[in-house]
Amino acid sequence: MRDYFETNVVCPHCGHHTRIEVDATAGDQDYYEDCQACCNAMHIHVLRNELTDNVEISVDADDEQYF
Repeated sequence: MRDYFETNVVCPHCGHHTRIEVDATAGDQDYYEDCQACCNAMHIHVLRNELTDNVEISVDADDEQYF
């Protein structure tokens, strides 16, 4: 399993492609990282599935409203 790697994500605020470093050794994670272009906070969620040897990353703006 890839425990530590870099990946590209798209900022949900401005659409800028940003390269982030992911450390999946701690399992599932929720954290915030600022966009390098617009400085708005991106909510990054890392899901680690040890059975399928897969790491899934999702990014949202945290200002989205769910109805």
